[in-house]
Amino acid sequence: MRSTLALAVLALPLAIAGCSHPQPVYVAVPPPPAAFTEIAQRGFHDGFEAARRDMAKGLAPNVDRHPKFRNPPVPPPAIEDYRHGFREGYERALHSGPGGY
Repeated sequence: MRSTLALAVLALPLAIAGCSHPQPVYVAVPPPPAAFTEIAQRGFHDGFEAARRDMAKGLAPNVDRHPKFRNPPVPPPAIEDYRHGFREGYERALHSGPGGY
């Protein structure tokens, strides 16, 4: 009887604790500002995702390291518009939600 009680007392913390697995945190990409052009909106989304990847890898924030920022996948007249959106999305990801810098 006494050994059964001792075993029950030792097993109690394990029974109470249960199985605790870390739960993933999902952060939805917020909508870009309504005034953004279609190209700036695409840049915003790409910048947001780039910042999330940097945070996941533990990298210091640096928008200039990203190939899509340095060489935007848009025609030359739209480069600055894309970069503006990319930078805004990158900054928004850094300052919003869990894991932000």
